[in-house]
Amino acid sequence: MRERLATFRGRVTCTRAARVPGLTLSGTTAERAGELTSLAFSGAAPHDLPEVLQDAVVEEFAGGQYHISSAPHEWLINASAAHLHREIAAEFYRAIPPRPAPWTKRVFWKIVLTLAASRAGLAALRALRR
Repeated sequence: MRERLATFRGRVTCTRAARVPGLTLSGTTAERAGELTSLAFSGAAPHDLPEVLQDAVVEEFAGGQYHISSAPHEWLINASAAHLHREIAAEFYRAIPPRPAPWTKRVFWKIVLTLAASRAGLAALRALRR
């Protein structure tokens, strides 16, 4: 039985781990357009897998086998685990409005920046710092 893990759209970078068997695919997916998605495998990458794929589809088979297809090629990976990560920071910060700075802090920085704009103000800031 196959389970689709990710359907990448466009350019997909393939990064091999340096010291341990591992492979990470990074790109945007059809499921979450605009969000960077990384799929990391805990297993050795096929030797003929290129550094860049186009429109890759990743499916999981039973028994720790993963199927990567990018027309017209296909690869099988044996891995003990696969970890899917979606970068949701932009969506998160869109949902939570920024907190306005307190008026005392705004006044303080307005004064400091106004002083820093002139030589006399810089001298006054240096004197206050001592």
